[in-house]
Amino acid sequence: MSDKPFRLTRRFAFVGLVSIGLMSVIVALSLSRFLTERMLRQEAVLTMEFIHSLVLVENASLYFREGRPGAPEVASTFNHVANMPDVLRASAHSADYRVIWSSDKAIVGRQFPDNPELERALAGELVVHEAFEDHHADKAEHASLKHDIGYFVEIYFPVRDAGGQIVGAVEIYKTPRALFEAIRAGERAAWIGALLGGLFLYLALFWLVRRADALIRHQQDQLVQSETLAAVGEMGSAVAHGIRNPLASIRSSAELSLETADAFGREAATDIIAEVDRLEGWVRELLSYARPVAEKPTAVAIAELVSAQLASFGRGAHRQNVVLQSDVAPDVGAVEADPLLLGQVLSSLIANAFEALDQGQRGGRIEVGATRTASRVCLWVQDDGPGMAADQLARVFKPFYTTKPKGLGVGLPLARRIVERFGGRIDVSSRPGKGTRVELSLRAI
Repeated sequence: MSDKPFRLTRRFAFVGLVSIGLMSVIVALSLSRFLTERMLRQEAVLTMEFIHSLVLVENASLYFREGRPGAPEVASTFNHVANMPDVLRASAHSADYRVIWSSDKAIVGRQFPDNPELERALAGELVVHEAFEDHHADKAEHASLKHDIGYFVEIYFPVRDAGGQIVGAVEIYKTPRALFEAIRAGERAAWIGALLGGLFLYLALFWLVRRADALIRHQQDQLVQSETLAAVGEMGSAVAHGIRNPLASIRSSAELSLETADAFGREAATDIIAEVDRLEGWVRELLSYARPVAEKPTAVAIAELVSAQLASFGRGAHRQNVVLQSDVAPDVGAVEADPLLLGQVLSSLIANAFEALDQGQRGGRIEVGATRTASRVCLWVQDDGPGMAADQLARVFKPFYTTKPKGLGVGLPLARRIVERFGGRIDVSSRPGKGTRVELSLRAI
């Protein structure tokens, strides 16, 4: 089985374009053909009805029965047909395929038995189809047509007497230019409509597929994250049970050594306590990341939250020669969140900023601020540390990815889980040598 990911949007972009394009072409061709056939047939029906009326009025069915080619009375009746607009040639055939009258005198009295359309007309069918100049040689009766007419229409229909019996057939060749122009206009409209409809359908489906692809990818990421959380939960529980008690014993022993040991021993004991506290912090962070976030938002005053967190980091800032600066707008108000969880998020972000400054030269500046819009509060933490490259920035929310030598890589993923659970958003921006800025967008109250 291939491990190559299935790119739904990319596949649809090609397959959908080909399929919808082909469908649009087929629809356009079908509509054009249907329109042409219907309009030509309507023209043929009108012509047939006119000549039927003429035959009945003139009692011309007798001429077909008698079958006298070139009779003057036949000509007096059918000359009206020859004078119809756009008629190239008109011919009247008796039941034995003989031409009893024609506007082309050269074929009067001749028989054309090898004419399928004439046979169908004598069988009672209305026949109409298009023909082209380069097809003139297909039939013997086309030989006398002039060769500069290009596109024309052949119409064959039966002639009936007063009792409805077929006594002959009429053949008409026409070049209805107005009809052809209407047909071409209709074909253009059919093509434009089909192509525009196909384009609209493609764009609409492409948008839906792209949204679906993004949703599937997001759900896949959530599934991977859930599986990671399950593994972290099991690992965190095992670590908590297996390490916390020994760590407590080690810390207690180190605290006793602080009271009894010499200067060198006290320094070693202090290092041991610091490392034990760091390991304990990792265990708590693992358990916090695996634990479900409770959905009980309350009003959290941002100014008080920032003030409390900055106060808790005050001693460490003084020791590291870091300037902590607050820039909270006076009207920032409160947001919907859990005070303990949001405090944990802000504490984690400030701790990350301290660790980022610790990677470069000693000292630096950390700014924590907040502003308010109509419905949102933007809370940010910014440092002037070494910053991150673009490839590092793209992975900051992946569990267990960290740029810090002593980091675990779950602080920012946990912060995003908490913030998004309360309808917020977290964004990180950074450039090498320009520091890092983390912004939280929360629902204002």
